[in-house]
Amino acid sequence: MSCSSPTIAITLDRVSKVYPGGHVAVRDVTLNIQTGEVLVLVGTSGSGKTTTMKMINRLVEPTSGSIRVGGEDISKINPIQLRRSIGYVIQEIGLFPHMTVAKNIALVPSLKGWPKPRQNERVAELLELVGLPPDQYAKKHPHQLSGGQKQRVGVARALAGDPDILLMDEPFGALDPITRGQLHEEFLKLQRRLRKTIVFVTHDMLEAIRLAERIAVMDGGVLEQVGTPREVLAHPATRRVADLVGADATLKLLGLCTVEQALEALGAESPDALGPVIRSGDSLKDALLTMVACGRASLPVVNVDGTLRGRVTLQGLQTALAGQEKDRRPQGAARGQGTHA
Repeated sequence: MSCSSPTIAITLDRVSKVYPGGHVAVRDVTLNIQTGEVLVLVGTSGSGKTTTMKMINRLVEPTSGSIRVGGEDISKINPIQLRRSIGYVIQEIGLFPHMTVAKNIALVPSLKGWPKPRQNERVAELLELVGLPPDQYAKKHPHQLSGGQKQRVGVARALAGDPDILLMDEPFGALDPITRGQLHEEFLKLQRRLRKTIVFVTHDMLEAIRLAERIAVMDGGVLEQVGTPREVLAHPATRRVADLVGADATLKLLGLCTVEQALEALGAESPDALGPVIRSGDSLKDALLTMVACGRASLPVVNVDGTLRGRVTLQGLQTALAGQEKDRRPQGAARGQGTHA
């Protein structure tokens, strides 16, 4: 039985944006975004990533080329109607300060004419989903929330109308590292549950690696490469991609793999002789750094509850990394050829 091909949610076909005065913000971008995937547009300031994303919901109109959402040319869709059907989250969050949390979240459902009981039910459901109990947060105003809580409300508001597509523009960029890391975990949990089509913009390659199913690297308005995080890390298509990946690409690649993937039996040694323990859900990067720090070539592996699972060795870590590279099927696009489905 043959596997069905992934469906395409968004298609950009030779899309360009040229501003008055001749500034080319986006040049001839072709890209297919699959239904239910997280595609991260990454690049430095001025690379064209935000402009590309904003053209999907017509906040910016392309100068040339075409964009299709669900197979329909968006130039033929009323822009207000289009935006109400696509969730949108930005770094500044944009919550209305005079509205309660509940009213902020219910904004799109109310504009769509949902009855009040359905709006209230949806608000409660979404607050629970983003980890904000409705009995504690529904009646609060934005000034009573922390930055992380505001961002959670922003995500809930974007999901309120149950859109198939979510656009996220540097949503966690203004948060402190600890809060940002917590929201990354919540984001991944939400996506595993909801499977929305998400276009996520960031300038942070580490954030892209952590959150993306595929990464689209942009520079100077041009799509440099499209591929999975592992593909982009292991095989950068251009010098600019290599610069963004950085010199520690191997460590970043190890950060994508868990100790579970290199788990071995303990062998003859006693667990105490193997050095500090590491959890099975930790990354191979964590394992390598711990090995280096304590001068060991192996570490005992434990479950979350502390029960012994086995061990991870330096040789096993190298084998796991080599196996990923061998099994990888290249998808990275050469400069300007981001046409992968």
